[in-house]
Amino acid sequence: MNKSLVGWVIAAVVVVAGVGYGLASRGKGEGGAAGPASAASGAAVSVSTVRAQQRDYDVTLEATGAVTALNSVDIRPQVASTITQVHIKEGQFVKAGELLFTLDARTDEVNVAKAQAQLEKDLASLADAQRQLTRSKDLLAQNFVSQSAVDSSQTLVEGSQAVVSSDRAALAAAKVALGYNRIVAPGAGRAGAINVFPGSSVQPATSTLVTLTQIDPIAVGFNLPQRNLGEALRNLQSGRGVVTAVLPEGRGTLTGKLQFVDNNIDASSGTVKVKAVFDNRQQTLWPGAFVSVRLVVETLKGATVVPQASLIQGPRGNIVYTVDDGGKAVARPIVVVQAAGTDAVVTGVQPGERIVVDGRQNLRPGAPVVERAASGAGGKGKGGTSATASASASATSGVTP
Repeated sequence: MNKSLVGWVIAAVVVVAGVGYGLASRGKGEGGAAGPASAASGAAVSVSTVRAQQRDYDVTLEATGAVTALNSVDIRPQVASTITQVHIKEGQFVKAGELLFTLDARTDEVNVAKAQAQLEKDLASLADAQRQLTRSKDLLAQNFVSQSAVDSSQTLVEGSQAVVSSDRAALAAAKVALGYNRIVAPGAGRAGAINVFPGSSVQPATSTLVTLTQIDPIAVGFNLPQRNLGEALRNLQSGRGVVTAVLPEGRGTLTGKLQFVDNNIDASSGTVKVKAVFDNRQQTLWPGAFVSVRLVVETLKGATVVPQASLIQGPRGNIVYTVDDGGKAVARPIVVVQAAGTDAVVTGVQPGERIVVDGRQNLRPGAPVVERAASGAGGKGKGGTSATASASASATSGVTP
């Protein structure tokens, strides 16, 4: 039995040795552990490339803004009265000075008539006093009356003149009170819901008859991180603060101008409030709505732009692969100056160099490459396409360097 056991052990050792030899031979025949991208194997890697562009690059902040009216006025009566007529309809656009409501004006009309009558009476008294003064002066010249008589007539005239001035002021006040019964639009705008009807009793400062809201032009308010305050102020002072509002559901864009930067930074969020004004003739912006806005804060002149898809983040920083004249891959360390959207502004490569976009994950320095048509990644030509960075209300949002 011992001889039989020894024989089985020797047979097992021979089998194991044979299997190991076969596997080793197979590995050598297939090139060992080297992958298809190894430079030693000589196999070319299929990649797509684009040219690094040199162009002006707009650094753009993106935020969510709220549409607000430049002017919104609550129309209230200035006297206690009753509505006699409503001259507008809900949703109607009105012009400045257009008649909106008429109140019961009978009492004020009577007061105006009374003040007018009093003025006419006192004007008659003034005319009589002036005639008396003229006669007194003539008699004084003929030594029929004394100087004191003339002085008395002069005093009577001056007193009558003062009474007439008072009457005229009272008449003007009565006309002002009468004017309160005609409520007109203080400015152009769109009428909201009408809260009264003919016969409604209204009180000053408590009854809102209607709200007028200016639609054109209109404003969009949004927040910027405090680190972008300097750029916003420079754009505001130079008048070059171009703001683009992106309408929802792909309905296009509107271009406006930066008009206002708040004088205080919100300590809780680290943001500053800004406002842009837009022409709104087509009424595409509506108060209370939310839109995406883009503000160009800086333009980098003659920047080198590559696709963000070409960037590779390594342990020693960012690199891109370029293709040299010999068709070999070259790893180029770069510094990202600005990156947003599909583009990135970098240093470390020259305009016109071929930048690898697709297939870069299979490359090693010095590997041969075969170029194929690009899949559309990268810059969009020479038109100076703007890049967009996110800048929400939080202090951490904004352009990512």
